[in-house]
Amino acid sequence: MASSAIHSRETPAGLPALLDRDLSILSFNERVLDWARRKDVPLLERLRYLCIVSSNLDEFFEVRVAPHVEAALAAVRGQPMPGQLARIVDRAREMVDEQYRLYNHVLLPAFKKEGIRILSHGERNVAQRQWVQAYFNREVKPLLVPVGIDPAHPLPQVANKSLNFIIHLRGKDAFGRQNEIAIVKVPRVLPRVIELPERLAAGGKAFVLLSSVIRAHLAQLFPGREVDQFSQFRVTRHSDLSVDEDDVVNLRTALRQGLQHRHYGQAVRLEVSSSCSEQLSGFLLQQLELPPQALMRVNGPVNLVRLTQFIELAARPSLLFPSFKGSQPHQLKGVPSILAQLRKEDVLIHQPFESFEGVLAFLREAVRDPDVLAIKQTIYRTGSDPVMLDLLREAVRRGKEVTAVVELKARFDEEANINWAEQLEAIGVQVVYGVVGLKTHAKMLLVTRREGKRLRRYGHLSTGNYNPRTARLYTDISFLTADARITADMDELFMHLASQNPLRRMQKLLVAPFHLHARMLRWIAQAAAAARAGKDARIILKMNALTDQPLIEALMEAGRAGVQIDLIVRGACMLPAGLPGQTDHIRVRSVIGRFLEHSRVFYFRAAGQEALYLSSADWMNRNMMRRIEVAWPVDNPALRQRLMDECLSAYLLDARDAWDMQADGHYEPVARSGRKPGAQQALANRYMRRGD
Repeated sequence: MASSAIHSRETPAGLPALLDRDLSILSFNERVLDWARRKDVPLLERLRYLCIVSSNLDEFFEVRVAPHVEAALAAVRGQPMPGQLARIVDRAREMVDEQYRLYNHVLLPAFKKEGIRILSHGERNVAQRQWVQAYFNREVKPLLVPVGIDPAHPLPQVANKSLNFIIHLRGKDAFGRQNEIAIVKVPRVLPRVIELPERLAAGGKAFVLLSSVIRAHLAQLFPGREVDQFSQFRVTRHSDLSVDEDDVVNLRTALRQGLQHRHYGQAVRLEVSSSCSEQLSGFLLQQLELPPQALMRVNGPVNLVRLTQFIELAARPSLLFPSFKGSQPHQLKGVPSILAQLRKEDVLIHQPFESFEGVLAFLREAVRDPDVLAIKQTIYRTGSDPVMLDLLREAVRRGKEVTAVVELKARFDEEANINWAEQLEAIGVQVVYGVVGLKTHAKMLLVTRREGKRLRRYGHLSTGNYNPRTARLYTDISFLTADARITADMDELFMHLASQNPLRRMQKLLVAPFHLHARMLRWIAQAAAAARAGKDARIILKMNALTDQPLIEALMEAGRAGVQIDLIVRGACMLPAGLPGQTDHIRVRSVIGRFLEHSRVFYFRAAGQEALYLSSADWMNRNMMRRIEVAWPVDNPALRQRLMDECLSAYLLDARDAWDMQADGHYEPVARSGRKPGAQQALANRYMRRGD
C-alpha cells in the first residue's frame, strides 16, 4: 500500500507536476488504516480505526467519484472521456482488502482470545441458533418485505449505503412465473449488531451480526421456492447537495427538499459479498447503470462502519484508550472573570488538551452578565449537544440581542443545521444565512458589553467548530481576545454577513475570499525574496489539506529560492516534496494520532520579519475562493512561542505518529524508536501534569 501517487495536474514550465488529489486522499486513509495494524493500540480502538477508514471511504465515493463514473460510462458508450475510475477503485480496493484481512485474520481472533466473539451461523451451537431463530421471527422478519423483480417490478430504489440482499430463486412464484430475482431491503431501524444473552455466551460476550441473522433465514422469506444464490449488497450514491442559491426563494426549504433525494442520487459504487456470483453482480451493475470498475467484493459484512455498535456493546476499559479529559485552560485557572482576564491579555486554549469548557464558560459569563448587550455567533457544525443552544436561549430570555449566522450547506450536516436554525428562530434569535454562493466556514463568537460610557467587544475565534463532542476528539486552537482592532473586524464581518454590504477594510483579520489568499501569497513571496538576497527565510505551515494550485506553485518557487519549508498536512497534499533540484527544500509530513489533527497554524519569517496566523481555512481553492474564512495574527510573543512549541515544533520532532512524504509522492512512517511519545501524547502528558 505504498504505491506512489500519480502526478496529474500541470504546472508552469519548470515546476514539477502536482500530485493527484483523489489518490492523495486515499493515501491519507492508508495512514489512518495503519492504526488498525498497530499492536500498541488497544484492540477495540484498532477496530474503530477500521470503521473510521470505511466511513472516510464512503464519503470519498459520495463526493469525489461521480465524474469518474460518468467518464467510464461514456467510454463504454464509445465517447472517450478522461477519467481514472479504475485507478481510484484499484487503490481503494487494495485498502478494503487490507481492512477485511485485518478484520477476519487479526482482530476477530484477538477478540476471541479476550472472550468476545462475533459468531457466524456455522459457529453457533444449537441453543444459540434457537435464540437467533426466535429473534429473527420476533424482531426482524415482520419488517422485511421481499420484492420480486420482473418487467412490472424493476429493481426497487435502494437507499444510499443501506444493507440489502439479492437472491436468485428456483421454482415458480404464486402465479406460475419463473421470475428468478428478488431483493430484500433491510430497514435502518434494525440494530446491525445483536448481543446474545449472557447464558449463551460461555462466560464471555457473544454477538451476531444482523446480516448473518438474515442470511441464515432467507429461505423463510420465500416459502415454496428454493434459494439458489444470494449476496449482501450496498450501493453508494453521489450525495453532494447542489442547490442554485440564486434561483431559490427559500434556501432552507430548498435544502430540506434536496435532502429527501440525497439517499437516491446517482450510484457510484456497488459492494457485494466476495462469494457473489457474476450473474448477480452483473445484474446489479446493469440495473444501477454502473461500469464494471465500480464493483467491490468484500470478505465480510458490507458495511464495517456499523461495527461501531459492536465497540459500544463490547466496551471494556482495558481494550480502549485510557480515558482522557482536557485540563482547565491554564490561562483561566483561578480567574474569577474571563472578561476581566481578557482586558489584561489574550487567551489561548489548546483543545482537546485543554477543555472546550473554557469557551463555554466565556459564553456562559457573557450570557449572565447584565452589562452584555449583544452576542453574535457563526454556526457551522455544532453537533447534537444542546449546551450552546441552551445558552443562547438563556441570552434571549435575559433580553440580549442574539444573532446567529447559520451555514445551512455544511456537508452532511445540512439537516442538523436546518433544525438548529428553526430552533434558534423559535426562541427569538436573529438568524441569517450568510452570503449567497459562499459557505460561512469562519468560527467566530462576539460579545458586546457596556462599560461605563463606552461599548467594549470581546471575541472568540477558533480553528474548529462550536461542537462540544468533536472538541474532545479534534486538536484545535481557541483564541479569546479583547483586542479592539480584531473585535472591530469581527463586528464588521458579522455586519457584512447579515447585510451583504461591501466589506470595509480590515485592520487585523484576513478574510476569504477577499484578501486571505493574496496575503498568504505575499508572505511566501517575501520569504522567497529574502532567501534570494541571502537573508533568513523560513515557512512552517500546519493544515488539513493543501490543494490550491497558486499557493502550491508559490511554495515550490520559494523552495527553489532556498526557503526552508516544512508542511504539516494531515490529509490531501498535492505538492510533491523532496524532488532533487526541484522541491528538496520542502518537507511534507502527516501526523495521524489518537485525536484528529485539525488546527491550522501558518508561520512565516523573512529577513527579520515574523508572523504567525491561526485560521479556519485550509489551503484549498474552495476555502480561499468559495468560503467565508478568517485568519488572524498572534502578536503576543509568549503566545506565539507557545504555538510554535506545541503546534509546529512538537510535530516536526514527532518520532512515533508521523509520516514523511517521499520523492515519488508516497509516505513512509518515521522510524519509531524507544518509548518516546508522539506529539499528541506528549502534549496530553504535559497538560495532565498541570492538572485541573
